[in-house]
Amino acid sequence: MKDDGQPAVTPKLRFPEFRDAEGWKTTILGKLSEVVRGGSPRPIDGFLTTAADGLNWLKIGDVDKEAKFVTQTAEKVRREALSKTRVVNPGDLILSNSMSFGRPYILQIKTCIHDGWIAITSIADEAERDFLYYLISAPSSQSYFVDNAAGSGVQNLNADIIKALPVCFPLQPEQQKIAECLSAVDELIAAQAQKLDALKTHKKGLMQQLFPREGETQPRLRFPEFQDAGEWEEKRLEDLAKRASGHTPSKSKPEYYNGGIKWVSLADSKRLDRGLISDTAIDISELGIENSSAVLHQAGTVLISRDAGVGKSAIMSLPMAVSQHFIVWTCHHGLLSNWFLYHLLQDSKPLFERAATGSTIKTIGLQFFIDLRFRIPSLPEQQRIADCLNTLDDLISAQTQKLDALKTHKNGLMQQLFPSPEEIEL
Repeated sequence: MKDDGQPAVTPKLRFPEFRDAEGWKTTILGKLSEVVRGGSPRPIDGFLTTAADGLNWLKIGDVDKEAKFVTQTAEKVRREALSKTRVVNPGDLILSNSMSFGRPYILQIKTCIHDGWIAITSIADEAERDFLYYLISAPSSQSYFVDNAAGSGVQNLNADIIKALPVCFPLQPEQQKIAECLSAVDELIAAQAQKLDALKTHKKGLMQQLFPREGETQPRLRFPEFQDAGEWEEKRLEDLAKRASGHTPSKSKPEYYNGGIKWVSLADSKRLDRGLISDTAIDISELGIENSSAVLHQAGTVLISRDAGVGKSAIMSLPMAVSQHFIVWTCHHGLLSNWFLYHLLQDSKPLFERAATGSTIKTIGLQFFIDLRFRIPSLPEQQRIADCLNTLDDLISAQTQKLDALKTHKNGLMQQLFPSPEEIEL
């Protein structure tokens, strides 16, 4: 109990050595630190000038969203331009007041910060910097920022909102224990992320070897059983697979929708480039198909986006229809493997990006797909390549799941290790 008779604030989860310790102190962030907004350097002679020997200048976009530390900046600014710029030091915390607002970072360099950043400096002796970093990162604190952000369009934070963040903290030994625990989880997440990046890099390099480069007639790397198989033959994709497209049923007819038929549209961009596509954001009905140019394509059909998200592809895991923004191919049995075609389309993304035209939304015209030609090996070699790349994709998927599981674990752990702002009575 507190001195005023109110229940002491404690988290749901405490380490054994602190279970009988006193309750956590409550205050607001502004009483534990100085919270200040950055500023833009002053133009000199009408220009904002940079200099190789100037001071680091941190702008929005210079920091990876998933990073924990800020170790470098893209530019340095002349010191004589710093009159209205906030200079912050190693050990200070910063967070964005607009894009990805509320996400904190730990500075490891001295820098001046753009007015899109807010700094947390001069942290009180009773608060551990790393503990404060995790407290601000905790889901409860992030929810506070979302609930209190200003602006009707693009939401943003200001120093006053951040200063008023309710915070609750124990004595320093417990702060250190919490920070060490979460730092260990962060190290595991970073290690898993590195493994995932390594797998993706390996796959990218392997694909560059397994498919012929532009102007070449065979790949630079072939499986032993195909070393003497000769050059790949150039063929029109039209001769190897049946091409089709799709349509959007009239949106003024509700009976054309929600009928259980999966319909791939631009809303499914994030579901592409993952091999199989098994679900869609929108369903259409039999009536929708009967009263439009939409067609139900069989499972195994390969699709590619021809405009927004140009070049993204997938294979249907079940019968689906598509909107007019997609081209689909049903591979002819004995001539073309659908999984080989999928990986070939993935490898050919630069080709599709070059073919797309338009000032606002770039798109690829139908004639491009009619004329599309690729160099193709025999069906057994196609299947061997597809099997190899599918195995790598399975490893990447498993590694992604491990990484996501660790992030979910950390998120749940933080919810247990920190009291929520609603529990804090100031």
